[in-house]
Parts: sequence; C-alpha cells; structure tokens
Amino acid sequence: MSDILLVQNIDSYYGKSHILFGASFSVKKGETFCLMGRNGAGKTTTFKNIVMLVPPKSGEVIFNGKKITGMKPYHTARLGLGLVPEDRRIFGLLSVKDNLELGTSTGRLGHWNLELIYSYFPALEEYQERMAGTLSGGEQQMLTIARTLMGNPEILLLDEPTEGLSPVMIKVLKDLVLKLKELNTTILLSEQNIKFSMAVSDRVAIIDRGHMVYEADVDTFRKDDEIKMKYLSV
Repeated sequence: MSDILLVQNIDSYYGKSHILFGASFSVKKGETFCLMGRNGAGKTTTFKNIVMLVPPKSGEVIFNGKKITGMKPYHTARLGLGLVPEDRRIFGLLSVKDNLELGTSTGRLGHWNLELIYSYFPALEEYQERMAGTLSGGEQQMLTIARTLMGNPEILLLDEPTEGLSPVMIKVLKDLVLKLKELNTTILLSEQNIKFSMAVSDRVAIIDRGHMVYEADVDTFRKDDEIKMKYLSV
C-alpha cells in the first residue's frame, strides 16, 4: 500500500505554548491508523494541523503527494480530507437530512449519497426529519460521521469518536468502522479506548506530551503491556 498522508516533523503552538514537537507519521491508502495518547497529549492538535484548522508552525503535511501545509481548511476538504471533530458540531436546529446534505458542500463526487448513507445508518433515515439537536449523543456522533462521508473524502479523520458514548454505542461504532474498512476506506483515528482501537486498527502510534514515542502494527501493540502501562495508564 502506498502512503496517502505524510506528516513530517510538524511543530505546533497555541500562542507561546509549544504543543507538538517534530511529530511525524504516515498513513497508507486503505488502512486504519490510530493515534493514541492520554488527554492533552496532542492528538486533536495533530488533527487540526493536518486539515489546517491550526496550521503547523513548521514541518510539512503531504496528501496524495501534494504539500498542503498552509492551505485553507476548505481547500483541504475539497482535496479529500474529511474531519469528524471530537465536539461533533452538528447543526442542532436543522433536520438530520439537512445536516447530511450540508456534507456535500465539498463538491467532491463519489459513491456516498443519501441512499447509501441510510443503508449504513438506518436510524438516520428513521429520524431524517427530526431536528439534529434532539438526537442522543451516540446518534449525533453517527450523524457527524455520516455527514463527513457525504463529502466523499479520501481519508476519514475520526477524532475521539468513542468519547462520551455508552458501551452499546461504542459497539455500534466499532461495527461501522469495520464495515468502512471493508469498503477500503482510509481512516486516521484518534482514540484513548484501547480495546476499541485494537479492534479496528491496522497500525498504532502513541503521542505523549506532544512527542511521538511509539509506532507498531496492531498485533505488536496488542502484546506490549509495558508500553500500554507507560503511556496509556492501563
């Protein structure tokens, strides 16, 4: 598999606070790559750097062989980077269907449309006329993922998707990600839930206090209890 995304030596700041220190990793086309770490480790900042919501201070982000560092976020979306933010950001006063249709604003063509979305997210079809703000937390998470897929991204960035979800909804989300993997969807995942991550990922990296400290295939990570204890407090 070839690399679809390269993150090379990025440094990032919030004001004078240095958040990321030379972060580097790559994501291969068709794989699920999981970035793990404790709260505040720098996972969400990394995602914001990749889609240019917060451009890195130095380093490069390369997508499909093209340097995208410094681009506007709407340009990265049109190129095929689809971010599912940790805070969901649904439009609560709009209907579920309206939220989904807003996902097509990237203008990208592809196989994801309302019919296919409803086949993968049947609850969203049932609730399509309801205001999105009336959905449960888990249903809102599914809506956010579905809305992003409506933009037909080449890579799906899932930022802390299990946060705040019940065990039942985490199982639903796991099954969904496995179905997306069957479609050869490229996924970059940010996650703290180790069990979930090991169930869906091909490769795992760990970020700790802004530094990339570990990377391995998921089978190697699964056996490495020392690493889990040191960096993930398991």
